[in-house]
Amino acid sequence: MEGQDEVSAREQHFHSQVRESTICFLLFAILYIVSYFIIRRYKRKSDEQEDEDAIVNRISLFLSTFTLAVSAGAVLLLPFSIISNEILLSFPQNYYIQWLNGSLIHGLWNLASLFSNLCLFVLMPFAFFFLESEGFAGLKKGIRARILETLVMLVLLALLILGIVWVASALVDKDAASMESLYDLWEFYLPYLYSCISLMGCLLLLLCTPVGLSRMFTVMGQLLVKPTILEDLDEQIYIITLEEEALQRRLNGLSSSVEYNIMELEQELENVKTLKTKLERRKKASAWERNLVYPAVMVLLLIETSISVLLVACNILCLLVDETAMPKGTRGPGIGNASLSAFGFVGAALEIILIFYLMVSSVVGFYSLRFFGNFIPKKDDTTMTKIIGNCVSILVLSSALPVMSRTLGLHKLHLSDPSRDSETSKPSANGHHKAL
Repeated sequence: MEGQDEVSAREQHFHSQVRESTICFLLFAILYIVSYFIIRRYKRKSDEQEDEDAIVNRISLFLSTFTLAVSAGAVLLLPFSIISNEILLSFPQNYYIQWLNGSLIHGLWNLASLFSNLCLFVLMPFAFFFLESEGFAGLKKGIRARILETLVMLVLLALLILGIVWVASALVDKDAASMESLYDLWEFYLPYLYSCISLMGCLLLLLCTPVGLSRMFTVMGQLLVKPTILEDLDEQIYIITLEEEALQRRLNGLSSSVEYNIMELEQELENVKTLKTKLERRKKASAWERNLVYPAVMVLLLIETSISVLLVACNILCLLVDETAMPKGTRGPGIGNASLSAFGFVGAALEIILIFYLMVSSVVGFYSLRFFGNFIPKKDDTTMTKIIGNCVSILVLSSALPVMSRTLGLHKLHLSDPSRDSETSKPSANGHHKAL
């Protein structure tokens, strides 16, 4: 009987692993397809040629798509974990949701962490150097020469970073142990490398999110049709049409030798056409779109911003008054054992909405900063180098989102490895325990 029980347990474990692998593959395939169409929408069409550069661009495109899919997975994992916890609490014995368990959620988080490290430190540097490489002088030009140059550049970059870390460690701690700490690189430093990137992402989020919260109203005002109060759109369209015709006549009357004036008039004509398009769109919009959608969206943004600020303020006060409220790396109740909000499913839905709002605001704030303003992608006119930079930036922001949300008190989710529930006193294999 004991042998049969052992075989049955092994079969169940095998089927569980196959099921989890299949679910992870299907979820990632969906994210990859969506990310591919998003990048293809912004990628410059002139890069699509049938030559060596086209092959390099295609490889960089696939690597960038993989990175964007990982970023989307990292953003969606936290809401997915929260809603999964509430579903398991509401239907604990339902046969059709047995696949949704703590082992699957924990496996998804491990894969997200692994792929994020892989994209940040291997795939994206490889894509950038591969895109910029031409092959060493004296060697036969081709894909192999460019791959060789890219690998050499990656090795040199890794040696440079390791050398800087080793020297900095020796300067800070001058004993002999610090000199030998480089030999513990795989067991000690690499597991915490992703945490350092998350810290940098948190600092970037702290810088971008306030800017994004203030810019969200302006951005939504540009996307939506504003109400027409005491405005005559027909008269404005008539005036702008006369101005467009006047500029067109001036352009036709100028000779080709006056190049500066022609360029200036073409830019002014383009601005007039853009303004005319916006006015025509406002005129064609329905009454409910003008008078209902715009005020509703603005009120919704105001409510979300107010709730976010209120929750963060309450969390800061709790941290100042109560030391037990600190977000420590302790083992929580796990998935499906306790609700994350005092309001149950409604509170969890509110947390998910605020998390998405925080991420969208941080992205808007990131592109609103003057230093990153040139990173804004343009439809059908974005180079692969700029696409790689955008993918890396979004990956860093998405990696910091769970830590940022946990620190600000937007969620109270704890992830613990279900296979180690009985080993409460033992550390994990990589020297630290994951907790959100």
